[in-house]
Amino acid sequence: MSRTRPSPIVIATRASRLALWQAGHVQALLQARGHSVQLLGMTTRGDQILDRSLSKVGGKGLFVKELEAALAEGRADIAVHSLKDMPMELPAGFALACVLEREDPRDAWVSPQYATLEALPPGAVVGTSSLRRQALLQALRPDLRMEPLRGNLDTRLRKLDAGQYQAIVLAVAGLKRLGLEARIRAPFAPAALLPAAGQGALGIEVRSERQDLCAALAALAHQPSWLAVAAERAVSRAMGGSCSMPLAAYGQFHGAVLQLDAAWGDPQGQAPLVRAQASATVTTLAQAEALGSALARRLCAGGARPLVPVHDPAHGLVHDPVHDLAHDLGHTPADGLGHRR
Repeated sequence: MSRTRPSPIVIATRASRLALWQAGHVQALLQARGHSVQLLGMTTRGDQILDRSLSKVGGKGLFVKELEAALAEGRADIAVHSLKDMPMELPAGFALACVLEREDPRDAWVSPQYATLEALPPGAVVGTSSLRRQALLQALRPDLRMEPLRGNLDTRLRKLDAGQYQAIVLAVAGLKRLGLEARIRAPFAPAALLPAAGQGALGIEVRSERQDLCAALAALAHQPSWLAVAAERAVSRAMGGSCSMPLAAYGQFHGAVLQLDAAWGDPQGQAPLVRAQASATVTTLAQAEALGSALARRLCAGGARPLVPVHDPAHGLVHDPVHDLAHDLGHTPADGLGHRR
């Protein structure tokens, strides 16, 4: 009596070279664990609109809507996303099933002529469409001219090589994944150019009821990466973060302690950058998200203006004593929680 072979797991993916690499990476990991896997390449609205910044045409959701439609319609089982491009709130009926081990989260300085940001002449043109990168770069070099830069990695590099910019800033992770690491003149230290929430991390989205897939994907999850990214995304979620807000958030573990840094920039450029930091022992997603929410309140206390109200869960007020963070995490102030800097 023959056994029916299980249906292959179908991965919905954008059709760009980087997105296909990411989906292929997940495909290889699942196949190594005995699963049959197929790819379903798709072109999203975010890939089609290249003449306007994402903040003006609908934000990061433009990269995932078509993939989620494929999941909802049963044409695909899972979708692989760069978490930097994934909206902070998922639609009802969808879940983040796992986060893979994170690649290098830093930003890369890419320039054929100038080895560092400091080497650029006054008034030089730097290409980036990220409001976060613009705000952080201009805090370091207010004399530079920032020009928009859209398209996939290969397109952006072609524009640089054609002389449209003296330098561009890209994610280290994408360059490494496509074998373009040689184009990196220097990675930025996170302290100088704080990464975006989720940068360098891949997440896998499924329909919430697909517990069979969640079980299959559990082996791919990297808990430290997931916890750090959850804290970063919680900062952005609490602030109403989107492509229209210059916002950075980056978490890194020191033993069992997660240190979380964030920076907010005024979209109109009228206010200085606001930076904040917090740290605590984090072992669960709930603790990671509580740390991120508390850090969002610290940003607000320092002058950041969120797109949504940021409330203290106990009092409904925006304020920032160390006691708030300790209360969220079930610690006392004596436990060594970080202070706003």
